[in-house]
Amino acid sequence: MKKNLLMWDETLFRDPEVFEIDYVPEQFNYRDSQTKELAFQIRPGLRGGRPLNTICRGLPGTGKTTCIRKIFSEIEDATKKLVPVYVNCQIDNTKFAIFSQIYRKLSGHLPPASGTSFKQVFDAVGRLLAKENTVLVVCLDDANYLLYENEINRVLYTLLRSHESYPGTRIGVITVISDMNVDLLREVDVRVASVFRPTEIYFPPYSEEEARAILAERVLQGLYPGVLSDEMLDLVAEQTMKSGDLRVGIDLIKRAALNTEHDARRFIEEDDICRAYEISKYLHLTFTIRTLKEEEKEVLRRIAEMSRSEQEMASGKVFSAVKEEGPIGYTRFYEIVKKLDAMRLINLHYRQGRGRTRLITLRYDPERVIELLK
Repeated sequence: MKKNLLMWDETLFRDPEVFEIDYVPEQFNYRDSQTKELAFQIRPGLRGGRPLNTICRGLPGTGKTTCIRKIFSEIEDATKKLVPVYVNCQIDNTKFAIFSQIYRKLSGHLPPASGTSFKQVFDAVGRLLAKENTVLVVCLDDANYLLYENEINRVLYTLLRSHESYPGTRIGVITVISDMNVDLLREVDVRVASVFRPTEIYFPPYSEEEARAILAERVLQGLYPGVLSDEMLDLVAEQTMKSGDLRVGIDLIKRAALNTEHDARRFIEEDDICRAYEISKYLHLTFTIRTLKEEEKEVLRRIAEMSRSEQEMASGKVFSAVKEEGPIGYTRFYEIVKKLDAMRLINLHYRQGRGRTRLITLRYDPERVIELLK
């Protein structure tokens, strides 16, 4: 009789790395036109010129980052004269932090953590580029976070006008925008717009058929044969389309397989997928909360706590509650609230009455938010 119980030293994973969020697959389907267009934008850099500036725009989980990482990997294999620099603006969202990442790419190490000014880092980058006669293409992934921090103009202006300080410097910029409410060209000021002049490449959401095919490819690479049946893969694809984010589906397969392993079984069942989805569907929330500063987390925590009893709250009432926890001015409080709204953690809207009252509602289950903030 064929045994169905997993032994303690056995696993369902052929290659667990396939289900990591930053994994770049060898086979990257359904984004041929976007890949070709982006390669065209970068191509001048391979001949020693300045790469053309680009905006890659689309909802989360539509292949933007994977497309860029794949092209950057090919550049690194082909030449040393064009250096691709990838910056995650959820983590590095100041001018100093971004140029520190560029310096690390060029020198192999970060600048000293303390006692180093931005000008010192900028000058060091300029000297390295001039010494090696190197062209840069810088990807600002999730550049909308630079908008939330009011850094976008400072960062783009410094990158795109660096040749004025260091003649001969050639830098092209790829900005990745995942917030469809952001129109970057309207947000930048005139002095940036005059040198930016980007081409926009749109990444549409995957269809259910495309999402299923991509997930099937991951299953083939990452799990042993028979672990996930076609019927269960259909269920995963269905759950993925509810969120509209392919990353949810990839994380869902990983968690469902771990649930199955925990129960020492060889085949993923419907209950494994349903249990996993209750966690995977909060993937965006989990990643977004990790990027918040402590002060921003405190505001979100108070909103979540108040949302247990009130679905809709006046911003003034929330401000009073936040102020009890520590000193904060209303201007700074409102900046944080606007950022949480832009990051799709809350809804900020207005009610007409005696003047306009700002109202706040939480987009997620308050208990889940409070749990993740811990």
